[in-house]
Parts: sequence; structure tokens; C-alpha cells
Amino acid sequence: MGLFQKLAHFLGVKKREVNVLVVGLNNSGKSTVVNKFKNEEERVAEIVPTVGFSVERFQNQNLAFTAFDMSGHGRYRDLWEHYYKDCNGIIFVIDSSDRLRLVVVKEELDLLLQHPDICNKKIPILFFANKMDSKEALSSVKIAAALGLDKIMDKPWHISASNALTGANIKNIQGIGMRRPRAGINPRTFQFCFGSSYS
Repeated sequence: MGLFQKLAHFLGVKKREVNVLVVGLNNSGKSTVVNKFKNEEERVAEIVPTVGFSVERFQNQNLAFTAFDMSGHGRYRDLWEHYYKDCNGIIFVIDSSDRLRLVVVKEELDLLLQHPDICNKKIPILFFANKMDSKEALSSVKIAAALGLDKIMDKPWHISASNALTGANIKNIQGIGMRRPRAGINPRTFQFCFGSSYS
């Protein structure tokens, strides 16, 4: 089962149209990630920086997915919030080799999570710790700690190391859901399982 099928299952199989917001700082690999979602014959050979945003549509069986690939340049990040209201899921792409800008990533993530159109909704978030092949890359565990992801208690989330250039861990992501812990379980020991939760 591919990423979009899993996301659709997580959001509810009755949904026929799913809007996914793809965000992250510039040069994190967002457009390359979206490009990997396409069928091989539809992929573009050369990725150019996104100006403003671009829209990609995918049809899979009876489900239609719309991915809003948002520019990560500072002057365009204010556009992100205009798409929060109608999104059903968020893919947040992080350059795991860009240690200096992790602080900026956290600032943007905090702004996103505190936005009125996001904070009161259980929107699932998939984090890609991209460029995992780089010698400078931090592990997904270290990135999760730096971003304080364990404090996200009201939304299902998953983080995965990825390489958008090769497609590693992009289309065959193993989970996007988060099991809720039983009483007494340390939040840091959450186990991830797509579309499943503790009762």
C-alpha cells in the first residue's frame, strides 16, 4: 500500500478527495518529494524552486489527491496559512543536513501548530527528515527531539528519514498514524502504526 492509500485510509475510506499540504523551508526537497509521488512517466527530470506554490493532482483508484506544494522561501511562507482550513493532512519536509536552520524549522512548525485552523483539528502530519544520505544529516530521532515533536499530543504524526532524490522511504513509508498511549506510558515511547490507535 503506497503513501497516498495509507493517508486516505487514515483519514477515512469514505473520503473521495483529499487535500495534502506540503510545507518546509526552501531547499528542503519538497518539490522533489512530490515529484516522487508521480508515476515514473509523469516525473520531471529537473526540479526548479517553487515560486509561491504549485498544485499537483493524483488519482488513485477511487481517490483523488491534491498536493499543494508551498514555497519555503521566507517571503512566501505567509501563504501557507491560507491553505490550512481545507487541508486533510500535512507533509512537512525538513533538510536533515541543514543544522543551522533547524531553529527556523521549529519556529515555522510552532506557528503552524498554533494557527487557529490547525490547533483544533486532528490533522495528521508526516515529517520527512530529507537528505538522509548527506554526511551532515541528523537522524530522524535527533530532529524529532530538536523540534519537540513528542509534545504534539493532539495530532497523529510520524517522522521518517528520507532521500527524495532516490525515493528512499518516500512511497513505501511504513506508518503515518500514531498510537495513543495508555495511561502511564511515557509519551517518548509512542509506537507508530498506520491508521491504528489504542482504545
